[in-house]
Amino acid sequence: MTATAESRTEFTAAPGSTVVVRDEEWLVTQIEPTTDGHFVHVVGLSELVRDTEAVFSTALDDVAVADPAETTVVADGSPRYRTSRLWLEAMLRKTPVPIADPALTTAHRALADPLPYQFAAVRKALDPDNLRPRILLADAVGLGKTLEIGMILSELARRGRGERILVVTPKHVLEQMQFELWTRFALPFVRLDSTGIQRIRQKLPANRNPFAFFKRVIISIDTLKSDKYVAHLRKHRWDAVVIDESHNVTNSSTQNFRLATMLSRQTDALVLASATPHNGDPRSFAALVRMLEPSAVKPDGVELDEKQVERLIVRRHRHSPEVASVVGADWAERREPQNVLVPASPVEEEIAVELERTWLWPAGGASPYSGKGGATLFPWTLAKAFLSSPAALEESVRKRLRVLEGGRQESDDEDSLVAPDTTDGSPVPDGAAHLPGLASPGPGAASGSGTRDAERAALTRLHGLARRSLTEPSAKYDALLSHLGGIGVRKGAEMRAVVFAERVATLGWLRKKLVQDLGLTESNVVVLHGGLSDVDQQAIVESFKLASSPIRVLVTGDVASEGVNLHSHCHHLVHYDIPWSLIRIEQRNGRIDRYGQKHAPQITSLLLDPQTTTRFGGDLRVLTRLVEREHHAHRALGDTASLMGEYSVKAEEKAIADVLRQAKSLEHVVKEVEEVVADDGPAGLLARLMGMGAAAPAEPETSAPAVETGGRTGVYDDELSFLEDALTQICTTPGQEPPNGVAWKTYPQQSLASLKPPHDLQQRLEVLPQSYLADRNVTETLRLATATARGTQELVNAKSAESRSTWPEAHFLGPLHPVVDWASDRVLSTLQRRQVFAVRGGVEDLTVLVQAALYNVRGQVVATSYQTVAFPNLDSPSFGLASQHASSADAVAYLRVGTTNTGAIPGAEALQPFVRQAVASAEASVGDQIESIRAETQERVEAWLRRSQHWRMEASALIGREAAAVRSGIASRQSDVDEETRLAREMVPHRTLLRPLLVVVPVDQPDTEENH
Repeated sequence: MTATAESRTEFTAAPGSTVVVRDEEWLVTQIEPTTDGHFVHVVGLSELVRDTEAVFSTALDDVAVADPAETTVVADGSPRYRTSRLWLEAMLRKTPVPIADPALTTAHRALADPLPYQFAAVRKALDPDNLRPRILLADAVGLGKTLEIGMILSELARRGRGERILVVTPKHVLEQMQFELWTRFALPFVRLDSTGIQRIRQKLPANRNPFAFFKRVIISIDTLKSDKYVAHLRKHRWDAVVIDESHNVTNSSTQNFRLATMLSRQTDALVLASATPHNGDPRSFAALVRMLEPSAVKPDGVELDEKQVERLIVRRHRHSPEVASVVGADWAERREPQNVLVPASPVEEEIAVELERTWLWPAGGASPYSGKGGATLFPWTLAKAFLSSPAALEESVRKRLRVLEGGRQESDDEDSLVAPDTTDGSPVPDGAAHLPGLASPGPGAASGSGTRDAERAALTRLHGLARRSLTEPSAKYDALLSHLGGIGVRKGAEMRAVVFAERVATLGWLRKKLVQDLGLTESNVVVLHGGLSDVDQQAIVESFKLASSPIRVLVTGDVASEGVNLHSHCHHLVHYDIPWSLIRIEQRNGRIDRYGQKHAPQITSLLLDPQTTTRFGGDLRVLTRLVEREHHAHRALGDTASLMGEYSVKAEEKAIADVLRQAKSLEHVVKEVEEVVADDGPAGLLARLMGMGAAAPAEPETSAPAVETGGRTGVYDDELSFLEDALTQICTTPGQEPPNGVAWKTYPQQSLASLKPPHDLQQRLEVLPQSYLADRNVTETLRLATATARGTQELVNAKSAESRSTWPEAHFLGPLHPVVDWASDRVLSTLQRRQVFAVRGGVEDLTVLVQAALYNVRGQVVATSYQTVAFPNLDSPSFGLASQHASSADAVAYLRVGTTNTGAIPGAEALQPFVRQAVASAEASVGDQIESIRAETQERVEAWLRRSQHWRMEASALIGREAAAVRSGIASRQSDVDEETRLAREMVPHRTLLRPLLVVVPVDQPDTEENH
């Protein structure tokens, strides 16, 4: 075969192929399709470029592909056939697992404690019936969505579909997500928080696209949506995008939603994760589903194809049968919540009476409030602040007085019920009042009728009482102090507690008093709130996870209520103020009530209970019913947001304010579980996906469904054996200090190993988490845990009292570890162009192992086949008997390559005719299998195309009877379906690549030179 430049559709190389570019020989390690050809990632083979990594474009360079039939044979004389075994192992590792392979290859081999229900989520994401790996992980809080994300990404990476990955999270969980993905799955991500961005600016030119420089990035959505990053994103495609806490992108009028929509079009795989995946608006939920699969939503943009949606969503909760049957003692059952009603102190009674008579239920029917909007809500803002703490009330009154003195009408109180709700936390842009959800307060928030002088007088009177309450005893604070002492939080004790409060003023006030009254130090009581930098927030959270942490009371605002894990050493949580939102209550409780919690979580709520008011005190008790409703929904539904149907903390707060002021009943505002299940909107759909029916925990199942697993090559039993041999091959004396070796040391009894990374490995390690590199000095000495038990123990040790870093000292040597990938690339360069090793083995006849790989138009592996071609007559190399094996491991086992090498096979080059015939025989033998797979894939593609065609027919019918504006929306949605159609056609099997992997001569066969 004459090597020629290949166009995109004719290019025949694949990972493992040998190519010639610019008169040098290269080994292909990865191929990326582009609009005008392919990017070909290679490692140098010939002397001038040996071990050099490069990327060539077929549109710019002549990339000549070697003919596998012309492969020459070289004898392996290395001890125990080490060289050929290493090369074969590396080749098999570099060959992507077929995209439709149902077996899990890496998810079950990571450093995790995956459960069957999590495996089910991974299989659903990878289901070949999905056009692309796209899924919404909508499991309830605490079920381990981060682990599911890691398992999905690791499987995508092994399938050649996860080279370029973008993970988007809230900023306070950046490090936590980065930590889990690296320590458990060996997936390194460059973290672009404020520190990471500053570091990158020092490395890259200002106009350089950071997403083109770093293949795997984790970033907060607030950072990502800046104009600069959006411009970079538009020019970049990803293999996979993860959007964690994706409920932050469900409001279709926000910048977050537009960003998520753009990303969904720029990636192959898409993983959305949220325990509350919709905002109650069918259109917004439909738009979220459309990100996953456009044709799953009917052309009207609202109606869902429920059968398709079931393929795209995973929804379980703590008491779902498949979850309850396996979590056992690793998720202790939550205790019944403790709702403590605290009789108010004398000054607090005075404040409650003042609020009731002057602001909440004034004699004349109108409060003194004189602002533009929120006449019915602002008094409840004051009440809410009073229920939080004396400090919060004093601050709110002082802020409002400052507004009045400044001559402005708007309230500058960011915690006000009057404030608009942008859902994603973004500031309201100028002129945005017309957008849904961003309008000014509704009918219940009419302008105040009071005068500014009257309001100022009322506020001044209330301010005096608030200032008094700061110096006099606080009944609720005394109750908190008693509770903390009762559970054992004291100087010198190990017990910890998380105390939640909404107002920053309350947090600071609590910290100051707790330090003094509990006899603790400043480091024992720490405040976490949204005003801290992302780096400071992450440092506090990571410290709290350590057994050695000095923190005994974490006083936190609701910045820690979303996505932060606080359960490692804590099972007591206190709502110092009860949120007027079921969403917030659920989010808070989920910080300690989650998988991995060994002690029964105890949730305690403190509520001030005035005794001298006519209406205020009694009505407040409805807040304790919120806590009880959350607990019931937690057990039966796994989702509390659907009980109120507001899907916004601010909206829920306003609805509860209506209940407190007796404008509505609690039963009208908060649904029962049974009403949610019967709902015909997104909430009902998700409830039905969980198979709702019983409110009580399900009985454990007798057995979990078997998980089909694979991933072993059959050459080496584990990563350590492969790495040890590879280092000997690369360095000859790996135990020596550099430059002659890598100071390789193993400690079998401890399941540990270490090495000093050479320069080319150091370069690869630069993308590892920077705090891990610094804390563990990785570029100087890389320490490895060589067994899962040891790796798990290293994670435990990192959180022990002796540790000063949450990063494990020894990182688990998993199948995707960068050091294994580096070793694979190095050993693959052992052979020159068009060569294959010859060894001796336990076969009856001379046998050639041939790999056949079927690729689709996109360059993805659709199927692999391993054939052994036996030659019973050495005098007749044109006759070979091909046998097919179920996997590479089966084929390797069949060959029984000996571990004792009696010497290189003389005259091995004379075996080339057998290789040529083996390729031809394997091609003929694999034909039927390839055709079967081609037909199966084609049938699946046709189903995708029929679905798209049906959608277009419905769209055409709808366009004919709708107005221009509606037709415009349908046309926009149709462009997404057209893209689906194009992708479906590219999934069609396109070409088959065969390559000989090994020639095996019978152990008792005379030397080749004697026969020829």
